[in-house]
Amino acid sequence: MPEQATPGHEHTYDYVVIGGGTAGSVIASRLTENPDVTVAVIEGGPSDVDREDVLTLRRWMGLLGGELDYDYPTTRQPRGNSFIRHSRARVLGGCSSHNTLIAFKPLPSDWDEWEASGAKGWGAVPMEAYYARLRNNIVAVDEKDRNAIARDFVDAAQATLEVPRVEGFNKKPFTEGVGFFDLAYHPENNKRSSASVAYLHPFLDRPNLTILLETWAYKLELEGTRARGVHVRTKDGEEILVRAENEVLLCAGAVDSPRLLLHSGIGPARDLEALGIPVVHDLPGVGENLLDHPESVIVWETNGPIPENSAMDSDAGLFVRRDPEHPGPDLMFHFYQVPFTDNPERLGYERPAHGVSMTPNIPKPRSRGRLYLTSADPAEKPALDFRYFTDEDDYDGRTLVDGIRIAREIAKSEPLASWLKREVAPGPDVTGDEELGVYARSVAHTVYHPAGTCRMGDSDDQLAVVDPELRIRGLDGIRIADASVFPTMPAVNPMIGVLMVGEKCVDLIGGGE
Repeated sequence: MPEQATPGHEHTYDYVVIGGGTAGSVIASRLTENPDVTVAVIEGGPSDVDREDVLTLRRWMGLLGGELDYDYPTTRQPRGNSFIRHSRARVLGGCSSHNTLIAFKPLPSDWDEWEASGAKGWGAVPMEAYYARLRNNIVAVDEKDRNAIARDFVDAAQATLEVPRVEGFNKKPFTEGVGFFDLAYHPENNKRSSASVAYLHPFLDRPNLTILLETWAYKLELEGTRARGVHVRTKDGEEILVRAENEVLLCAGAVDSPRLLLHSGIGPARDLEALGIPVVHDLPGVGENLLDHPESVIVWETNGPIPENSAMDSDAGLFVRRDPEHPGPDLMFHFYQVPFTDNPERLGYERPAHGVSMTPNIPKPRSRGRLYLTSADPAEKPALDFRYFTDEDDYDGRTLVDGIRIAREIAKSEPLASWLKREVAPGPDVTGDEELGVYARSVAHTVYHPAGTCRMGDSDDQLAVVDPELRIRGLDGIRIADASVFPTMPAVNPMIGVLMVGEKCVDLIGGGE
């Protein structure tokens, strides 16, 4: 496999892709379809090839906080959980090698919201074609993986809420519904169909593709306003300049893309000056507009163990539209076939031996956070201040309270009710809006969907970092393609959206200068 460059101090390629993750894998694969184009991928982690701990989907929880996790802490959250840790994957394939591979095409209302916010050309109609291009094996949870209690959750939710049963969430747009998810996996062996598996593994022998593993990008190389490459440090500590003849493609994700820009002197001038970082390009939006899908949890103990079969222990879900004027769903639940008590335990709750959880999730959160540096040292992790539940009208907090109440109604309904022994957290005595709100925020967790920190917008949007061509405003020879460019959060899990950003970026490069 062409996974190391020869030692030396400078290497030149037509394109340099920083980050071998979800979008970077797509871009590197597509660009190297042309044998005359050379591409280097800079990946901070090791390969996922032959890594059963990575490639087996159901082992995803074992990756959290481990050697393949950058594991970013959250700053103090006055209205939320200050102990949330954001997993970002340090392995080829990025977070698609690390997550549950829940696969939702963004809803038409999501894309149209992007276009309305200045992302011209990113509306639902032009974006639809990119879903059909995806190489990933996207299928509904296989019948053999449909756990009996998850089936009964689907039946109970449908009966209680009178929402449609959905078989294949990507077949047509929806505003509400319950069913088993579509996943990017191979049901016959529970192996991932991640970005790396689908887009890189079949093509590792391409002579025009170089993948530099365990190689860390720490500063962009600029000549005036043109990006010429990136300074990297290899596993052995050697420092190399990797140069791009055509373009640098920054695909390091919603945390590490803005982090690299800031350490390269690209960002809010005042913040950079305060840390002693020379300002190369004053771009005030870098690190702003930090988005996430926060969710809370309600946990039940079950009457004994539940069946073992599952794709990844959170195989079914529910979407609700409480407000009929809302363009899409405004409340979502994952159904976990495990008692997910990591955060409730901090408040004194005990994990039951056997249990399940429902996780009310905010599809369109209104709170906005910020990522910023605390040190000029690139080895220091940036600060992630999501400002959870700080929106002016407390829409986000109220959404979680509504979710707990709806979850309780489902839990009372057969055929789910007969599985459940008792509500563990928050417990049946917690009933008032205020106490439910305090609980919901205190045990809130992330589903690892940070986005928006280099958001896309039109030319008169002073806080937009990239234009609709994904080019960094005011610079040449560099684009960003990852979740950081999201202007707003899709109502659904964003991985497919990131893959589609990668596919569209390839088209933009082809039509670029």
